[in-house]
Formats: sequence, C-alpha cells, structure tokens
Amino acid sequence: MDSKIIHDNLCFSLSYICLNYYIILSTTKLNIVRYAPRNGESFYDTAKKKIEHYFIENNIPTHANRAMKWKTVIMVSLFFVPYFFIVSGIVAGHPVIFFSLWFMVGLGMVGIGCGVHHDSNHGSYSDKKKVNRAIGSIVNLIGAYDVTWRIQHNVLHHTYTNIDGLDQDIDTGVLMRISPNVKRYKVHRFQHIYGWMLYCFLTLQWVTIKDFLLLYDYDKNGLLRKEKTSLRKGMVELTLYKLFYFGYILVLPILYSGMPWWYVVIGFMILHFTAGFLLSSIFQLAHVMETSDYAMPNDDRKMENNWAVHQLQNTCNFGQGSRFFSWFVGGLNQQIEHHLFPHICHVHYPKLAAIVRTAALENGLPYQEHRTFFNAMRAHGKTLKELGRK
Repeated sequence: MDSKIIHDNLCFSLSYICLNYYIILSTTKLNIVRYAPRNGESFYDTAKKKIEHYFIENNIPTHANRAMKWKTVIMVSLFFVPYFFIVSGIVAGHPVIFFSLWFMVGLGMVGIGCGVHHDSNHGSYSDKKKVNRAIGSIVNLIGAYDVTWRIQHNVLHHTYTNIDGLDQDIDTGVLMRISPNVKRYKVHRFQHIYGWMLYCFLTLQWVTIKDFLLLYDYDKNGLLRKEKTSLRKGMVELTLYKLFYFGYILVLPILYSGMPWWYVVIGFMILHFTAGFLLSSIFQLAHVMETSDYAMPNDDRKMENNWAVHQLQNTCNFGQGSRFFSWFVGGLNQQIEHHLFPHICHVHYPKLAAIVRTAALENGLPYQEHRTFFNAMRAHGKTLKELGRK
C-alpha cells in the first residue's frame, strides 16, 4: 500500500511541477505565459512533502473513499429521484410540490457538478482512468459536455488562474467586469446589483449555446487534440447529448407530468436558476475577491511568481467550519487546496488545509479565507462594486 500511495503522490506532483515552467498546450496559437521557476526548497515543495507524509503515515489512498462513493449515490439520486416524480405524473395538480421537485433537481445538479463530476474529471476520484471517465461523463447527461469542461477548467482555469485572456472563467462578456485588467464600461457601476441575477443564467447558457461556441474556439486553438477528438466528432457527440438532455428534461415532462407545458418550462427555469446561481457563487467566491492580485505577465510573457505562489495570491477559501456545506459543495470552498493538489480527492481537503496554511504562513505567503459562505458573499459583492467603479 505504501509504494502505491507514494506512486500516486509522485504522479500528481510531477504533473504539476511542469506548471511552473512552460505549461505546453497542444498549440502555439494561444498566447501562453511562463511562470517563474521554484528556487530550491519552496512553499510548494514543503507542502507537497508534508502531504505525501500524511497519506503514507495514515496508510490511505489519495482518491475516493467509501464516504465519497456513498456521496456519489446521494448526489445522483438528488437529481434523478425528484425527476422521476415529476415525469411520472404523481404530483399532477400540485404545483407547489411540482416546482419544489424542480428546485431539488437543481440542487442535485449542483451536487453532481461539485461533488462527483468535478473530482472524476480531475482524475482524483479513482486511480483508474476508465472509472474517472465513466463517472465524469455523467455531466453529459445533465446538459454539459465533459470535453469542453476539461479544457476550460482543467487546462485553462487551473493553469492560468485570473490571467486575462487565458482564464475563461473571468471572461464574462461586456456586462460583467470581474478583472481589473479588462475595460470598464458605465454599466459596470451597477454590476454588484444585477450581477447576481446574471449568475442564474450560467447553466442555462452552458446547456444551450456555450458548449458549441467553445468547441469552435478550442478547435481553432488546437486544444481539441489534447482531448483526442476533432471538431466534427465533437459536434456530433455534443448534438446527440443535447438532444438527449432536452428530450428527457423537457419533452418527457411535457408529455407525462400531467401539468401544463408552461409549468414544465417554469420548472426547467427554476432548475437552472438554482444551479446557475449556486455554481456561479461557489466558483466566483474562490477567485473574484479583493485579495486576488490578478497578476499579468511582462512583455516577454513571463510571470513574476511561480505557479504555486500565483495560486495562493488568486484563490480564497470560505465556510470551512461547516461540515455540511463543505460536503455539499464538494470541497470547492477549499479552493486553495484544490488548486494546488487537484489530483487529490476533495474528501481529504479538511486534513490538508492545516498543512497548506502552515506552509504558506511559514514562507511569508498569504492564505486567504473567509469564515462563512455569507461573509465571502459580502466580500465578493464588495469586489464587484469596486471593479465596477475603479
């Protein structure tokens, strides 16, 4: 067991050592940047060694445990069990229950996205690639597309966190300004008010048009080769997935729920407004904060800091004291640990947080966190207001 654990840790460690240098994507078309190298014994080296020692000393793997597997069952059930009651017609004539079930499906979508699909697509759910791909593909059944998700999230966001022009998570169009490095318009003065409403449209945008646009973009930049696919293959897969999704999530309830079609459409919107708001909030609170430095490369496309330090300076934890909240959001309230060690399953983050915090403070580096989710929400709102006016 010890040798296997050491092998697992070496794999995720080596895969992220390269991030401190060129981060070679499968293209020369992206205007990529280079991070500064780590000079000798650094914060990241210290944290990595202590975390490796923790897993070896406790004789546990870095991947999912039994609790994680039960959580998978619960989250998948939270999505599909309410859906079954909707489409079965059992609650026909009871609009309050009908709409409440759609709300629960939305919560299930959040639970699957944060607590199941997220780990598997990072390769941290299992030490077997086929298992990770199989579990990660569940996102295709709930309206998204695993190929474009892995490129946007794993490759671009995790590598180039908060770097304008590369991290697409901060590329939100002209209505929102969530980086100080993009142009400010007059409308942004009010984004701390209307921004929360726009967050509700996140998943609705994903399941309709965004995946198609991303496919074209990633093909143009050569990133689809990294996923061993082509634009043609991706378009066929994506179209079939979307047809299947809208077929069961809209057509079947319209035909068999026993409720008017417009009730079903309202329920569908409740689902996506719930999921969109929660997912946007969870991810934005981790990076769009007043403590983030949004560092940009110099004229030679080089960063001043190494990759690990850049992650610390652009990531924030929140609500770590609530066990239920941490469980429900899949440890994404502990984004510092996730960004530094994404190949470790999130069920281990509470134990790793103390190690990472100590290593950061010992090296004179920030460990940014908010005590509760609502404190982080207020801080994020304040950041939106500042970005809209400065």
